[in-house]
Amino acid sequence: MRIGIVTISDRASRGIYEDLSGPAIAAWLETAIRGPWIPERRIIPDGVATVRDTLIELADTVGAELIFTTGGTGPAPRDLTPEAMAMVVTREMPGFGEMMRRVSAETVPTAILSRQTAGIRGRCLIVNLPGKPAAIAVCLAAIFPAIPYCLDLMEAGRIETDPAVVESFRPAATLAGSPKP
Repeated sequence: MRIGIVTISDRASRGIYEDLSGPAIAAWLETAIRGPWIPERRIIPDGVATVRDTLIELADTVGAELIFTTGGTGPAPRDLTPEAMAMVVTREMPGFGEMMRRVSAETVPTAILSRQTAGIRGRCLIVNLPGKPAAIAVCLAAIFPAIPYCLDLMEAGRIETDPAVVESFRPAATLAGSPKP
């Protein structure tokens, strides 16, 4: 399975500061996912066109079945990741953003400023994560239990997780017409 990891930051893309968020996502996934997966890393500047084009490239050309972005979801003028997402996905998955804001708000009152979202493009789930490594870990722990089953329902690749890190949820019985896990 190919998993896109996209850091969206003007400064990191110019080398002004080291990207810590992308590596934080990759490190968390390394501990959580059992089985092989291939990371497809990108560091790009903020902006609708760059985010849109990168997500389309990863989903349509590279064949990523899961993409995580980090950055560009706040209220700053250049934070345009949700706008780019709206141009790329065919179906929104708002529960992911709702859950991330809920768990983040338990420790940071400014979590309500986040515009994180998720959506589906073909057989690819795209999830916008926060930009801070500690927040990334909190959010991934909260949403990842649903991701393997979501991918099953989308008929994308199958992910197994290490239950010591995160236990994925799959219903005991599948619904009529749903793919068998």
